[in-house]
Amino acid sequence: MPAAIHLLTFGTVGPILVEMGVDIEVLIVDWERVEAAPASRRGDLLHEAAFGDESSGGLDEAGWIWPSAADAGWYGRYAFRNTLGSYKPHFWAGERWEDVRDFADPGLRTALDHFASLLFWQGLAYVAGEDAKDIPAQECPWGVEQLLWCSPGDVSTISRSWAQAQPELDTLREPFAEHAAVPRGWICDFESFAEFLVGWGEVVVEADRRGWGIVGLRC
Repeated sequence: MPAAIHLLTFGTVGPILVEMGVDIEVLIVDWERVEAAPASRRGDLLHEAAFGDESSGGLDEAGWIWPSAADAGWYGRYAFRNTLGSYKPHFWAGERWEDVRDFADPGLRTALDHFASLLFWQGLAYVAGEDAKDIPAQECPWGVEQLLWCSPGDVSTISRSWAQAQPELDTLREPFAEHAAVPRGWICDFESFAEFLVGWGEVVVEADRRGWGIVGLRC
């Protein structure tokens, strides 16, 4: 799949923007709390959660920033390791998976296709037919510019996919080294690829545990 198609499936992200540099702020949010706010206020709530520092605690060992204010316990921010907040690793992880997926065991390939399609590589071309019915439309009604959007129900779906994929990740080590590794840049070896997926797994598992959704805001 050409690189531009991966980018265009995001809707709000085009090739030029990614080349210039796009950052992403990933939140898990209490869906009901946001929905309960007036429609005109929801986008502001998410923006304040993602970019306001006044009510946030520090980064914990797992990569989370939890709000310290008593009335702000409805969201958490996740900082992906070794990405500096950039969207580019998300894109390049998709490219590496494109290179290696044909060499993955069928069960792992299906699980990671669904995991990826529901998150940062929405609408992959090879998730089609009956499989595509599990891929929801990613439209944000909350008046905020987002790169991804997963309701609590969608989170449950990707959490199951991750539970299937995680134990088998290491089987990709050798095919990744042969078919996807590059000498430099983002997601250049299996370790960085696996670390990136594990980061997303942590986001998904925590959101699913709380019954929350996931939002990735463009910044």
